[in-house]
Amino acid sequence: MDIQHLLGRLEAVLLEARRVPGTKMKLVDAERCFQLIDQMVLAIPEEIKKAQRIQQEYDRIIAQAKEEAERIKELAREEASRLADDEAIIAIAQNRAQVIEERARREADRMRAEADAYALETLIRLRDELSHTLAVVSNGIAKLERERAERLQAEQALATNNAASANAQGAPN
Repeated sequence: MDIQHLLGRLEAVLLEARRVPGTKMKLVDAERCFQLIDQMVLAIPEEIKKAQRIQQEYDRIIAQAKEEAERIKELAREEASRLADDEAIIAIAQNRAQVIEERARREADRMRAEADAYALETLIRLRDELSHTLAVVSNGIAKLERERAERLQAEQALATNNAASANAQGAPN
C-alpha cells in the first residue's frame, strides 16, 4: 500500500478522535494508529524494491551494451583477419566499438544517477513522513500523560481537602 495513503489514514484517525471534555486533548485509538504505522513499515520495502528494479534494469543495459560491444569487436576481428592488410578497417571497427562502449557507459552512469536520486528522494521522503508521524504520536502520548498526571493531582488535592473538612467537622469546637 502507498505510504502517502497510509499517512492520510493516520491523519484521519487523529482528526476523528473525540475531544476530552473540558480540555484540548483528544482520545486517540492507539491500536488503529499502531496498525497504520505497522503498515507503513511494511510499505517501505516496496519503495526499496522499486529502486532495486531500476538497478536491475541498469545492470541489464550494461550487460547488453557489453555483449553488443563484444559482438562488434568480434565482427571487427573477423573482418580484420579477412582483410589483414587493411589496418584502417581494424582501427575503424575498434573505434566504433569504443564509441558504442562509451555511449553505453554514459547511459549506464545516467541511469545509475537517476536510480540513486530516486532511491535517495524516496528514502528521505519516507524518513520525513515517518518522523512527522512519530512526532504526532509522541506529542499525543505526552499530552495524554500530562493530563492524566494533572487529573491525579486534582483528585489527590480534592481527597486531601475532603479529609481536612471531615476532620474539621468531627473535631470538638
